[in-house]
Amino acid sequence: MSMDKKRWAEIAARFAGLRLLVVGDLMLDEFIWGKVSRISPEAPVPVVDVTSESYYPGGAANVARNLREFTSHVAVLGAAGQDAAGARLVSLLAESGMDTAGVMRHQGYSTIVKTRIIARHQQVVRVDRDCRIPTEGPRLERAIEFVDRAAGEVDGIVVSDYNKGFVTQALADRVLAAARRHGKVLTVDPHPRTAVEWKGATAIKPNRSEAFHAAGLPPSEPVEPAERDLALLEAGNRLLERWQPQNLVVTLGEQGMMLFRAGEPCYHVPACAQDVFDVSGAGDTAIALFTLGLCAGADAHETAELANLASGIVVGKLGTATVNRAELEAALG
Repeated sequence: MSMDKKRWAEIAARFAGLRLLVVGDLMLDEFIWGKVSRISPEAPVPVVDVTSESYYPGGAANVARNLREFTSHVAVLGAAGQDAAGARLVSLLAESGMDTAGVMRHQGYSTIVKTRIIARHQQVVRVDRDCRIPTEGPRLERAIEFVDRAAGEVDGIVVSDYNKGFVTQALADRVLAAARRHGKVLTVDPHPRTAVEWKGATAIKPNRSEAFHAAGLPPSEPVEPAERDLALLEAGNRLLERWQPQNLVVTLGEQGMMLFRAGEPCYHVPACAQDVFDVSGAGDTAIALFTLGLCAGADAHETAELANLASGIVVGKLGTATVNRAELEAALG
């Protein structure tokens, strides 16, 4: 990594004063921890004896949680249900000091919950409880009002689209317009199976498979070195043309990430992870750090390096985890 500790200190010193808005699909991550000592007599599956349970903000709320490690000024815009899971999610966000005024709780909407059962440091199964209610009518009006008001007060906006219905084209258009009008950083973690377009965002961050899908290309196996992966380069160039972002960041798992910018050579950042325990939320960490870096005045190459380093740290942790300033500084060596 080319960034030294002095440069990191200059960038990190600006993080605490930044104000961020996170827009997207809010979820509750539930972890059931246990141990396995036998196989069920009913079916060839392990029996997990539960020892503890833990809960974390998930989805777009996990992006907010990652941002909160570096700044106390984080607001969240999304939907939750009038149910126990929604109450727990809002409580977790509020307890961590986030602004939850934009969390819209609806009757008839079930809060999205991802339940992971972990035994012996391995995920046994994941159970998803999803709900889709498009943001339209009064819900859209309220979301637009919040975006228009908040855009002038924040340094950056992050959109995390998990294709659960909150992020619609109408909302995306207002977010884009508000960010442009106020001259704010807008970063997007898109979902390729929606028709939502983000033309002109500051940065867009798909993973490899999402990038190929969005570019209309068939999936292909990674090539080493990544700079010679012609299929990946074609996907990146197609998305630059389609979305016209200032920065396109494609996360590549064990290959790190690739930064594409119009008129410039692609920039590959090799992976930093030594041990991979859990990739849950690694993309959330990447988009959070990429946004912080841009808002703090780092250039795109420095920002990609920070996001890649943070992702490498978080996959070495079990569960939906975050990374903090001390860990990043230590990883710089």
